[in-house]
Amino acid sequence: MKNEKLKPWIRILLIVCGLALVLVLFVPLWKIDLVAPQYPEGLMLLIFPDKLSGNVDIINGLNHYIGMKTLHTADFIEFTLLPYIISFFAGAFIIVAALGRKKLLYVLLILFVSFGLLAMYDFWRWEYNYGHNLNPDAAIIVPGMAYQPPLIGFKQLLNFGAYSMPDMGGWIFISVGAALVLCAVLTWKGSRKKKQLPKITSALVSSFFLFFFSSCSSGPTPIKTGTDNCYNCKMTITDERFGAELITAKGKIYKFDDVHCILSFLKLAAVDGNKIKSVFLTNYCGNHQLIDVNQSNLLKSEQLRSPMGGNIAAFDNTDSLQKIKQRFEGTIVNWTDLTK
Repeated sequence: MKNEKLKPWIRILLIVCGLALVLVLFVPLWKIDLVAPQYPEGLMLLIFPDKLSGNVDIINGLNHYIGMKTLHTADFIEFTLLPYIISFFAGAFIIVAALGRKKLLYVLLILFVSFGLLAMYDFWRWEYNYGHNLNPDAAIIVPGMAYQPPLIGFKQLLNFGAYSMPDMGGWIFISVGAALVLCAVLTWKGSRKKKQLPKITSALVSSFFLFFFSSCSSGPTPIKTGTDNCYNCKMTITDERFGAELITAKGKIYKFDDVHCILSFLKLAAVDGNKIKSVFLTNYCGNHQLIDVNQSNLLKSEQLRSPMGGNIAAFDNTDSLQKIKQRFEGTIVNWTDLTK
């Protein structure tokens, strides 16, 4: 039957994808970076398809104090199964390319996306269990505190900043998935009969991209008073009216309890200015949402009495600023002058 065979360039791309998955067997899939004042060089946990690597011993020593289980490759059945699963998909890509059948391409898409979603859920479940199931007799116990690392992105855990992102193997896996979706969509569009992909395939593809891009969101994260710590002064953030947040180009988030602290952080050049994506300040009024510093109106007054003496409040509109200015005598300032 005409048009049952895949186009040559698609078959070649599938073979390249299969070979790329072979490379995944030998490189890290994921990495979690931990940064704290006592470890300025950072600690790294590398997750390979068949083992854990990096500063595992040091991280285990730290985990012991807060009651987390220590990490050992032998404790995870995933490290036994993953090499076989990845090898299966590597072979499946090459077999589908060799046979060149459209239906097999769609089946491969369903299986691959399903595995991607399952793998991310399993990773989240693993992080949740290790971050919540704590030893009640641990040396350091913070009531109500959990230590679950972020699935993707940045999260503050006590005085440690945890940054979780795909490593080389993970990016290869994501790229292969994107290439597979591209092949399936173009094959479907190029079909004379214009058959729709099975609804389940479309749903899985939509779910995958929604899940991934929502997880990778680099927007501001609400500041949790009484839980989050200021990255600069290390104090627990307690006043919801004066918080601040900085986001890097890679999505790493730094939280602060006062404009004074974020300004001190910026003046220390702890983060290259070219790598700063955005800065947010807490709205002094309303529900205290985070507002982009470039859209904020700032009032400086000694009567505001912010946590660290910055005494600067941010407002999302001039009307709110003027109302507060009538109560607290002060000066209207702008962010550019403050950062000079």
